[in-house]
Order: sequence, then structure tokens, then C-alpha cells
Amino acid sequence: MIKTRLTTRLKIDHPVISAPMAMAAGGALAGAVSRAGGLGLIGGGYGNADWLESEFANAGNQVVGCGMITWALAKKPELLDLILARNPKAVFLSFGDPAPFADQIRNAGAGLICQVQTLQDAKHAIDLGADIIVAQGAEAGGHGERRATMALVPEVADYIARAAPDVLLCAAGGIADGRGLAAALMLGADGVLVGSKLWASFEALVHPHMHAAALAATGDETIRSRVMDEARGLDWPVRYDCRVLRNEFTSRWHDDIDGLRANMDVEGPRWTQAWQAGNVAGSNTFVGESVGMIHRVAPAGEIVKAMVDDAANLLRTGVNRVG
Repeated sequence: MIKTRLTTRLKIDHPVISAPMAMAAGGALAGAVSRAGGLGLIGGGYGNADWLESEFANAGNQVVGCGMITWALAKKPELLDLILARNPKAVFLSFGDPAPFADQIRNAGAGLICQVQTLQDAKHAIDLGADIIVAQGAEAGGHGERRATMALVPEVADYIARAAPDVLLCAAGGIADGRGLAAALMLGADGVLVGSKLWASFEALVHPHMHAAALAATGDETIRSRVMDEARGLDWPVRYDCRVLRNEFTSRWHDDIDGLRANMDVEGPRWTQAWQAGNVAGSNTFVGESVGMIHRVAPAGEIVKAMVDDAANLLRTGVNRVG
């Protein structure tokens, strides 16, 4: 076991939180991560009440949390009542201003986790009373911005140490094994948020064809783009783009967004049909640069245990190298 402020505060065994990946992180994955000693988060994404009800049930009797895309929650604020009624350990807000929801979450007794991509946004979240800041680097799969994990995390850690020492920090982006966890702790984080590695678990809601595409890929084969959001008709804020595997769809449209918009009556339904069929050429596989460190699909609990065991061994070895 690795004990940190995160494990103590959340009363968990391991300093690992699963990313609330929209459409992939359901109750089975969240429950498996919590069962393994981390904190599992259901990915509420763009907000569907029936789906959320079902996935909280699929988490069984495990204590889990839930994440929402903040700008989407602003369009369906009633979903926060549904989430809080399930007594989540924490509510995780990403990609938007958490201010309208912060008091309600904290007054309900849930932890407030805010994912940020800049120091400026970290300061804002801390001012609102966030309990945990997740500093996400651009290596991450899915949506994000430009800053890299290696520089963003220690900068946020230094600010927290000066201005808000009770706030906890997790690192995210490119963390897929014990090396990443150990490095994050050395950078000043109290734990890590893991996405892509747990996306490649049996419990994740991922089509087998997309798992197969990820296993065959390296980090070189990812791209940050907006084409998948255009195809889905999602009104993402312009500051955020999305990391996915390169494929025929990104090759055709990445440099021709105007052309994609002009052909949305055909390309939109075509993308949706490809997604539902697990067509990895016609839709997108949402995975980060750490895909090159993913070599098999495994149970989520096994992934968490291996990551923590490897990190503990590395930290011990590092101490032995001094002197």
C-alpha cells in the first residue's frame, strides 16, 4: 500500500481514482475500482437520467462517485439532484465553470473534485472550495487543452502548498503504470486519475473493436482534433479539443472542418452508425498517448493492483539509489 493524503482523506487503500470517461466509465468499472481499493467514478458525460440510474445500480454496494461535463450539466442542472441522492463519495466536474454547483455539492456532503488544464482554472476552483484538484495534461485521452502533465502538476502543487495547503492534488494525463504513479507523487501530487489504462479493462463500456485498435496502436498514432465533436453535433467550448486515435475519419476531415460542417447531414449519421458498430475507421477511439503502454485488456482491479505494486517497488528502489 502507498499512503498519501488522498488515501487518508477519502479512506481508500490506494491513491488511484478512475477517470469518469463519458460513455465508457459505467457502474461496473467504477465499482471494480472502488472494490480494488481506489475510488471509482461513473462518467455521467452529457447527462442522461436513465443511464445514470442504471449505472449507479451497476456499481452494486460499492462507494463510488460521479463525474459530469460541467457545461453539459449546466443545461440539465436537475441531474445533480439525482446524483447527490445516490450519496456519492465525490462529484467530479470538468470542462466548465464549477461555480454554479460547488455549494450544492459540498452542502450535500460529497467531495468536490475539479479537473483543470491550467493554473488559472486551478486557482478558481480552489477559491470555490474544491476539495481535490485534478491537473490534467494534454497527453490524456478525450478532451483537454495544451499543457503537459510534467510541468502543470508541480506548478499547481507549488501554488496549493502556498495558498491552500488543505486542498489535495491528483495528476492526470499519460499515467498508465507504476512509473506514472510514482512520478506523479514525486511531482507533488497526492494521487492520480487514470483514464486510458482503465478504459482498456473488461468492465469498461468499450466496443471490442476499439479495444483491439488501441492494443495495436502507439502514442504516435493519436491526434488532438475537433472532428468527432462536429460529427456528433456537440457544442464544445472552443478552448477544448479531443485526443483520439488517428484514422480515416480524422485524415479526411481534421483539416477541413468547414467541409465536415457542410456535409453533416451525411457525415453525422454515418459517424453515429460507425460508433454503434465499433467501426474504428469511421468513428473515433477515445484514448490518450499512454495507449503505447497498453498491451492487453485486463480486469480493472488487476490494473489498479499492478500499478500500485509497481509504484511502491519503484519508490523503494529510488530511495535505495540515494547516498
